[in-house]
Amino acid sequence: MTKKSIGKPGTSSQKAYQVIISRLDGLRIGELSYRKKQFALVDKGIGGFILFGGSRTELKSFISELQARSRIPLLIASDIERGVGQQVEGLTSFPSQMAFAAGVDLSQKTDTELLVQAIRAIAGEAADIGINMPLIPVLDVNKNPDNPIICTRAFSDDPAMVARFGSIYIQTLKEADLISCAKHFPGHGDSSTDSHISLPEIRKTRDALFDSDIAPFKNAIDAGVGSIMMGHLSVPAFDERPASLSHRITTALLKEELGFTGLVLTDALNMHALKEFGDAGLECLKAGADILLHPDDPDATASALLSAMQEKRLDPDIIDAAVKKILETKAYLVRRAPEEIDLENNSFLSKTISQRAVTLIKDTSALLPLADSKAVCTIFAGDDKYFSTSAFASFRTPSIVAENLNVMSDEFIVIAIFTSVAAWRGSSGISNEEKNRLTNLIAKAKKSIVVSLGSPYVLRYFKDADVLIAAYDSTLQAQEAVINCLCGASPFTGRLPVHISEVAP
Repeated sequence: MTKKSIGKPGTSSQKAYQVIISRLDGLRIGELSYRKKQFALVDKGIGGFILFGGSRTELKSFISELQARSRIPLLIASDIERGVGQQVEGLTSFPSQMAFAAGVDLSQKTDTELLVQAIRAIAGEAADIGINMPLIPVLDVNKNPDNPIICTRAFSDDPAMVARFGSIYIQTLKEADLISCAKHFPGHGDSSTDSHISLPEIRKTRDALFDSDIAPFKNAIDAGVGSIMMGHLSVPAFDERPASLSHRITTALLKEELGFTGLVLTDALNMHALKEFGDAGLECLKAGADILLHPDDPDATASALLSAMQEKRLDPDIIDAAVKKILETKAYLVRRAPEEIDLENNSFLSKTISQRAVTLIKDTSALLPLADSKAVCTIFAGDDKYFSTSAFASFRTPSIVAENLNVMSDEFIVIAIFTSVAAWRGSSGISNEEKNRLTNLIAKAKKSIVVSLGSPYVLRYFKDADVLIAAYDSTLQAQEAVINCLCGASPFTGRLPVHISEVAP
């Protein structure tokens, strides 16, 4: 990439805004007052925006307007772990990272090529609407089966597998002139707490952290990752202060010991993990962060930074160093001529990976493929928002799990368990009450198949079922992929990327 000459913030106020990435709600850009507010932030020198929601055509136009108005190129970030369609209507949704790991065998050249094609498709759609900083890949090693916020967002519980997939993501995004982002340092995979709700604590020794959680990040640094996101995590082996507020972790460990020289950004500052720690934005900068991501109020955050400098609570050199690194990165940003996006091909890639990811974990009674899907009773469990549009309606009329649901001893049942990972929910599984109901249904039925559409870890509760299947996503696409396998239209090709106690082969 060629380095370009770009503008520089001239005042302390502009510098304070330059280290902030603010929220951009794509569903509101049709509101005149909202548009004016975003333009005002650009005029004040905001460093960039993190995009949530909206439609392709409107966003593409608005982001272009924002960039044209800004003297300094804007960082446009977005959480697109499952493709740009995760955020933007009209673009392609892809399977979860864990589904990628299940469906792609990196020992096979053709599989690796498929992975690269999929990442290129995501990168192409991101660049099409103006995202230049996709917040991927997730490099957390998901060691805790009850992790409420990582789970299928991770590739695996194997650090080596996480590192290998992460490196391919990073290299492919770099080739597309996009800024990759490894998250959530030093590793959010072994927690049972959602950091959107409260502060998770990772109780591991330093050696254990280096062997598992930190290993993929070290590999990412060697691969040239563009940025790293600090997790809001308590990691006492390194410091009593949360990682994102810790100079020992952000600067001494990440920058000095591991040698990372790229951009360091916080996880979203509107999360509740840091609510007990006062002026979190200020403390994150002092710890070594370059970018403050998604504060509740960017104007209030910039004002707090200015006040801290004026009151000698923040050394201006810290802001200057962060701004310098941001500007160095922005000088290499590429604004490419529009390219034709092949949405049909991107959809094909997405469906191919979903199909390849479906994993047969157990079939002790050799029940598959099903001779007649109408001969089984389908039962829905988990997140009921997926029930009404389920592809399993093609089976015999489904029954929603209820306390009074009866299963006859000669019944052949398929239990479809829908789960998903989302901020603020606090769980990626199902309740104990529902586990017990499903266990009782399995005990009463003649034959049983349990399908996990989301977290594969829920399958560990149903070891007595005849068949266990993991699909890693609750989407209609994932459901159709499972049905293809159940009915013999497609083979089971997925490989379980995590260990599931008592049911894993």
